[in-house]
Amino acid sequence: MRLAERGIRTGIPFVVAIAAIAVGYGLSVGLDGYFVYLGMSAVVAGISLLGLGVVTGSAGMISLCQLTFGAVGAWVVSALNEAQAPGGFLTWLVLGGLAAGVVGVLVGLPALRLRGINLAVVTLGLAAAADLALVQLQFPGVSGGISVERPDAFSDDRSYFQLAIVVLVLCCLAVYFLRRGRWGSAWQAVAFSERGAAAAGTSVRTSKLTAFAVSATLGGISGGLLTGQVGLAFPASFTAIQSLALYVLAIMSGAHLIDMAVFGAVLWVGVPELLKRWGIPQDWGFVVFGVLGVQALASGGNLGTTVRQVWYRRSKKEPAKLDLAAGTTEIEPKAPGPPVLTVRGLSVNFGHVAALSSVDIAVPEHGVLGVIGPNGAGKSTLVDAISGFLPNAEGSVELGGKPLTGSPSNRARAGLRRTFQQDRVPPGLTVGAYLKFLARRRLTADEIGEALDFFGCPAARTPLSQVDVGARRLVEVVGHLLARPRVLLLDEPAAGLPHEEHVAFGERLRQVPARFGVSVLLIEHDLDLVRSVCDTITVLDFGSVLASGPQAEVLADPAVLKAYMGETEML
Repeated sequence: MRLAERGIRTGIPFVVAIAAIAVGYGLSVGLDGYFVYLGMSAVVAGISLLGLGVVTGSAGMISLCQLTFGAVGAWVVSALNEAQAPGGFLTWLVLGGLAAGVVGVLVGLPALRLRGINLAVVTLGLAAAADLALVQLQFPGVSGGISVERPDAFSDDRSYFQLAIVVLVLCCLAVYFLRRGRWGSAWQAVAFSERGAAAAGTSVRTSKLTAFAVSATLGGISGGLLTGQVGLAFPASFTAIQSLALYVLAIMSGAHLIDMAVFGAVLWVGVPELLKRWGIPQDWGFVVFGVLGVQALASGGNLGTTVRQVWYRRSKKEPAKLDLAAGTTEIEPKAPGPPVLTVRGLSVNFGHVAALSSVDIAVPEHGVLGVIGPNGAGKSTLVDAISGFLPNAEGSVELGGKPLTGSPSNRARAGLRRTFQQDRVPPGLTVGAYLKFLARRRLTADEIGEALDFFGCPAARTPLSQVDVGARRLVEVVGHLLARPRVLLLDEPAAGLPHEEHVAFGERLRQVPARFGVSVLLIEHDLDLVRSVCDTITVLDFGSVLASGPQAEVLADPAVLKAYMGETEML
């Protein structure tokens, strides 16, 4: 049944694509020549907005030079046409998109270090520089009046519009499947939390560059299509102010959603056309887009997500919550083995402040090590240092007897995973998509369902935006466990849960080593949870190890009670 449902869901995009092509054919036949021309312009804008939706909506970066990528595609198509290169228009269109993708990677390099307004300035500066250069250089073929040759089968405007519809649909399908795959999940994870993405073994650098590459490729295709529509490419079609207006429209409409990218394209063409019919200068269209964009930025939302939220509320669906009430089948625990994660002499200094001082810990294989201590003891700093987020840390970390070094993503791929105290779960994904992203391997529907049921988490098809914070924290735990790491570092995973759910979560966590084959280092303030789960405990106080050993001995130590509880009589 699940395979049948999956097949139906996989086939829906293709059914929609066929329907869109049919609608496009009907429009090409039923509309007069002028409206066919406007439709062609909307198709070009739609492909460009799709690209902007990838880099701005999915990956969360600012790009104000989308039409510069379009100019690259137009330049390649014009140059190949002038040189009478083999392959014809469709081949030139693909090459123009690929060339724009290469330029997109180069433009994306500053995004590896720049964010926000700084990245906006860089990309807008590039658009302005390209604008000035195009005015001076002109496109190939313009001086000689060499018009771009369309394919013979699509030589007239109506048939060319049909071709453009097919190209738009193919681009929409490509974006749809990219967003549902690992690249798309990585884009959204990086947009929401770069640290969370790195902790899942994802290269933040690669994710950002692929987003720029895909966005630029789509921009290049739109520029090539525009050149085929007009016959000659002109700088006026790729100005910096138009790139800025297109970005604003993408933000306002929510162009990371495919249907809203198409709707935004209709606005891109329709608003100036209405102004023209009302006798208002078309440049006022930029003002309209600007006002709508300011409203979208001020409200922190966009039209697409607003419509979906209204629809979700009207369906009367409640936010998904945890269900830890059901019992679970107990699994015979495995006896703790030799240390699988060994930390020696770990020290971290922030200026003159010693956050950690020569900390030694060992996580036993098939065991759970608890790390406790008062606030400010250095527990989260310990996890950051072990997982590679503090490159200035001194000391050694070994996993399975091998030195563990390098970036957080490299350590995650080596078999060390971690969670965070803060919410690092991207709300734009479904539960199942996020689990597949974290796991970094092929998961079956049964495997996902069993793991979610074990921890009482919402179903795989549930949008994470409709899941409460406590459930999202446990979904994160499930995803990392499905990655089958050697060791999982849990930084207060039960924070925000009521006490009875703490206890139920502890029952599940106690079975993790035997059920998933993963050793656990647990940071937690709830001593009831620590008692029910941990085999051994290490206590930190002011960045140093105060006590370490079997649970009963450590918790009975008066020095631990005084440091952790404040008064020895409180046990």
